[in-house]
Amino acid sequence: MTVLIEGLADVADGYDVLFSDIWGVIHNGRESFPAACEALVTWRNLHGPVVLISNSPRPAPGVVAQLDDLGVSRDAWTSIVTSGDATRVLLAERAPGPAWRIGPERDDPLYEGLGLLYAPQDAARFIACSGPDDDDVETPEDYRERLADAAARGLEMVCANPDRVVQRGDRLIYCGGALAALYESLGGATVMAGKPFKPIYDLALDSAASALGRAPDPRRILVVGDGVITDIAGAQGQGLDRLFIATGIHAAEAAGPDGRLTADGVERLLGQSGLTAQFAMGDLVW
Repeated sequence: MTVLIEGLADVADGYDVLFSDIWGVIHNGRESFPAACEALVTWRNLHGPVVLISNSPRPAPGVVAQLDDLGVSRDAWTSIVTSGDATRVLLAERAPGPAWRIGPERDDPLYEGLGLLYAPQDAARFIACSGPDDDDVETPEDYRERLADAAARGLEMVCANPDRVVQRGDRLIYCGGALAALYESLGGATVMAGKPFKPIYDLALDSAASALGRAPDPRRILVVGDGVITDIAGAQGQGLDRLFIATGIHAAEAAGPDGRLTADGVERLLGQSGLTAQFAMGDLVW
C-alpha cells in the first residue's frame, strides 16, 4: 500500500542514497521550488548523496547551467546523470549515420564530438530525436506524415528524451517521448536510454558508488519522481523504492473526489500502469 507522508524526514532514516527527478520535482522550467531544493540540501547534510536523474536530452553540464540559472543551490545535489549522457553511447554506435535529426538547436551538445552526419529524412539511415523542433507550438501530429514515411522505410529512432510531456510554467509541452510513442504506433522501432530504461540507472548507480566509496545497497536507495511511466516505472523495474510526487503532471489524476491527495487516488493512478509506490506526497519538502 502507498503511504502518504508529510516530508522526506518521515522516511529518510531508512535510506542512504536519494535518486531524484528534476523537472516537476525541483523546478517547472521557469522557476525552482525552494522547499524542494532545501529538502535535498538537508538530505545531503544528514543522510548521504543526492543523484539527480534527468530525461533531459542534453548532457549533464547543460543541466547544471540550467539549475544555476533557476537558482538551485549546488548543495542540493551530489551529481547529475541525464538521458543525454546515456544516449550519446547509442548515437556513437550509429555514427556517422547519417541521421535525420529532430529537435531544437539548444540540444546541440548531445551530438558534440560524435562525428555524426545529418541528412533529410529520405536519405537518412536512422532518426535522432530529442524532441519537437519547436516545442512552444508543435505537437506530435505535426510529424505524423513524415514519421509514417520513415516507419515505412524501416528507420530506427534513437530518442534522447523518453518524457512525453513536462510542465513549463503553467503549460504542458511535448517532449521526445511523445514523438517516439507516435512513431511506435505507426510501426516504427525506437531505442531509448533514459528513464524508465536501464542505462540511465546504471549511470546513477555508478555515480552513487563514487560518492559513497562503495556500491550502494539497492534496498537503501529511494527514488523520487512525478512521472508515472518514467520515474515510477523505471525505479520499479530496477527494484528500487519509490516516492511519488503527486502535484506534478499527474496532479488531477492522483486527487480524490474532493480534489485532495489520497493514497487510494495514487494507487488507482499507478495501478492503471501496473505500478506501485511505497510513498507519496504532494510537493517535495523535508
